[in-house]
Amino acid sequence: MESNHGNPRTALVTGSSSGIGLELARLLAKDDVNLVLVARNRASLEEQANQLQAEHGVSVRIEPRDQAEPPAARRLWSDLNSAGIVVDILVNNAGFGVYGVVEQQDPALESMLHVNVVALTSLTRLALPGMVARAWGRILNVGSAVGYQPAGPRMAGYYASKSYVVSFSKGLARELKRSGVSVTVLCPGPTGSAFEARSGASRTLLYKLLPKMTAAAVARAGYEGMNRQSMVIIPGFLTKFLAFAGELPPRGIALEINRLLLQ
Repeated sequence: MESNHGNPRTALVTGSSSGIGLELARLLAKDDVNLVLVARNRASLEEQANQLQAEHGVSVRIEPRDQAEPPAARRLWSDLNSAGIVVDILVNNAGFGVYGVVEQQDPALESMLHVNVVALTSLTRLALPGMVARAWGRILNVGSAVGYQPAGPRMAGYYASKSYVVSFSKGLARELKRSGVSVTVLCPGPTGSAFEARSGASRTLLYKLLPKMTAAAVARAGYEGMNRQSMVIIPGFLTKFLAFAGELPPRGIALEINRLLLQ
């Protein structure tokens, strides 16, 4: 990772206490990038910060925050500004899914949308002015291959939120062309993490039948893609196939297949 006039870069990574977020933090630290780690679990953040500092000698600041709270992104950014921290790299990894029919998902549905959509958008918007002014910045948004699917019955809100992440990232990447700031959206398929258990979807055919990539492999694909300034990264042949198939007409067929897989 190139330095900022001899000074190390700083990356803000949300959802960084485990899974893809933690693996991305490790890759950044290995490249001498200082870190701001954001997640809900303070104890886990402290453990990861101590390990990363000991192994790589980078500065690690922890910010135990719940991104589901509507003002969380603005408060976090204000606190970082007050501390004089300049964010060169933004990794919007925090996100989760909710499984079940929509009428039974309150208040989890709203919390998920705040994390997957609102916080991601707010942090991106807040980071952009400084990045554009410095003519350098990297934004990595962690979406999902389901963002290319027409919809997901029983995970309707989650599929819709990831479609937003894909569309928002692509549009923003085009806006920022030739600005020195790049936007990459990482769209993994099923990944070995706590996602299925937390969402409640672990018993569905989709997560029982499809093979899973490791979080480390997904993170590396996303990290290398961000460094190349690629717009979209879909890691793994099967994931690419699923994303491609989801966009083929008639999309109603894919919708019915998803209904069966998510029962």
